[in-house]
Amino acid sequence: MEAFSSKDMAMKAQKKILSHMASKSVAHMFIDDNSSEVLDELYRVSKEHTGNRNEAQKVVKNMIKIAVKVGVLFRHDKFSADELSVAQDFRKKLHQGAMTAISFQEVEFTFDKSVMMELLAECRDLLLKLVEKHLTPKSLDRIRHVFNHYSDPELLTHLYDPQGTLWPKLGKICSGLNRMIEEGKL
Repeated sequence: MEAFSSKDMAMKAQKKILSHMASKSVAHMFIDDNSSEVLDELYRVSKEHTGNRNEAQKVVKNMIKIAVKVGVLFRHDKFSADELSVAQDFRKKLHQGAMTAISFQEVEFTFDKSVMMELLAECRDLLLKLVEKHLTPKSLDRIRHVFNHYSDPELLTHLYDPQGTLWPKLGKICSGLNRMIEEGKL
C-alpha cells in the first residue's frame, strides 16, 4: 500500500507552482529589493555577454526556480542532518565566493579567473549534493546551467575587464553583494 501525505503533496504543489511562476516580476514579490537588483544586473551581464536575450532570461529564471525550490525544501524540513551540514558548507562557500568576487573588483590586478571558476564549481557541486535526493534531474540540470554559465572563462574575463562594457555592471553586483553580506543574507 502506498503512503499518502498531504504535507508532501502540498510541498510538491508549491515547488511546481512556484517554478512555473519564476519570472522577474514574481522574483520581486519573493526576493528583497537588493537581491532583485543583483539578479537584474546578472541578467544584463548575461544578455550583453551572450547577445542572446532568451538565454539571459533562461539562466536568471533557472536561478530563481532553484532558489524557490530550495527554500520550499527548507521550509518543509526536508533536509537530513547530513544534508543540513552540506547546506552550511554551501552557504560558507557562497559567502567566500561573494567576498572573493568583491575583492577582485575592488583591488586592481588581483582578478584570477581560475579562482572564480573553482569557487563557482565548488558551490555548484555542494548545491547538487544538497538537493540531489529531492529534485528532479531537470532541476539538477538547471543548477548546472546557472553555475556553468557564470563560470564561463570568457564571461568572467569580460566581466572583470576594467576597460570593458560589463565593468559598471560588476560594480553594481558587488555593491549588492556587499549589502547582502552586511545584512547577514549571504
